[in-house]
Parts: sequence; C-alpha cells; structure tokens
Amino acid sequence: MKSKNVGVILAGCGWLDGAEIQEAVCTLLALDQRGAETIVMAPDKEQMHVVDHLAEAPADGQTRNVMIESARIARGAIVDIATVDAGELDALVIPGGFGAAKNLCNFATEGPDMSVDEDVANLIRAIHSSGKPLGFICIAPAIAAKILGPDHSVEVTIGSDQGTADAIRAMGAQHIDTNPGEIHIDEANNVVSTPAYMVGPSIAKVHAGIDRLIATVLDRC
Repeated sequence: MKSKNVGVILAGCGWLDGAEIQEAVCTLLALDQRGAETIVMAPDKEQMHVVDHLAEAPADGQTRNVMIESARIARGAIVDIATVDAGELDALVIPGGFGAAKNLCNFATEGPDMSVDEDVANLIRAIHSSGKPLGFICIAPAIAAKILGPDHSVEVTIGSDQGTADAIRAMGAQHIDTNPGEIHIDEANNVVSTPAYMVGPSIAKVHAGIDRLIATVLDRC
C-alpha cells in the first residue's frame, strides 16, 4: 500500500516563541511509526519575537527566522510553505506552541480579530476543499477556527480554558471541551484536534493525544 504524504507545519523552535518541541517531535514520531512520509514546512519569514526560555521573557534585540528555527526540529529537512502544493499531500497537521499563535497567525496579540499567514491559510483551505484530513494540536485549532469557522462552523478543541474557548466561538467555530490524551473528530469538516499542552500535564498525556490524532488522520486519508 502506498505510504501517505503528510504535511507538518512548524512555527519555529521553542514553546514560547515557536513550535512546541515535544508536540512537534511526538507528531513526527507518530507519523514515522506508521510509515507516513512527511513534508515538514514553515513560513520563510522573521518570527514575531525571540523569547529566552530560561527566563521566560523576551530577548530584546534578537531576531530569528521561522523556517531556519523550525529546521532544528526537522533536522534540516524542511521547505518553505510557499512552495508546497496541496496536491502533494494526503493530509496536513499543525502542532502547537506559542509560535502557532505568533508566527503562523497573530492570535496571541489580536485574539478573534487575528489574521493568518497567507500561505498557511491558502494551504489549509486547499486541503479542506479537497476533503483531505486536517489535524490541529494545542493552540493551533485557533487557526482552524479563523479559516473554517465562519463558513463551516468547524468543531475544535483547546482544552477547557474559558477565555480561549470564547475566542474560538467568536470566530464562528464550535469549541469542544476535551481532556488530556483525548481527541475530537469533526466529521463534517474532516478535522481532528487534541489539546496537548493547552491541558498537559505531561509529555506522556500529550503524546497519547497526538498519537491518537495521527492514527485517526491517517485512517481518514
């Protein structure tokens, strides 16, 4: 049987200003364990800001590129999302981390009034319109809410945080309370989501949810 080609969008490297590393690695591991081929991608642009992950505070005066930082996780095997054709992919998955809300969109600063990176938005729309499965992890479902909420009333998870759930609903999406390690499937939109570190509390729980998400996404290809 032909292996599935799954796109994975990363948002940098580090949970406070990029992709959440553990979520990204769990995603790539779960795909590899099931024989999927991955196309790891990121926007080739400067990230919103750089955060010192020891002090958990912005590192003033520093700049970093989203794709170059994402290449750390992908071991260099990464492409500019602007060059990816949805026709190459059987599915698309987006791990979380604050970078998803800072670099793939600006939900971190604008909330429901956010905008999404044009290349990210176009790829999500193309995958969705072709009926292929989409997976959103942690805070990344906010992107699905913005892109697929107004016209498709997409159902997504972000755990149980009331403020974030209200923002999801304000964008026209439906928020589904979900426990650690669980997933939710929006059958109508072929969207699978899991809260991961929006809930935590540990990598074991996060891995369990991501593993279920990847298994489900691949089954729906």
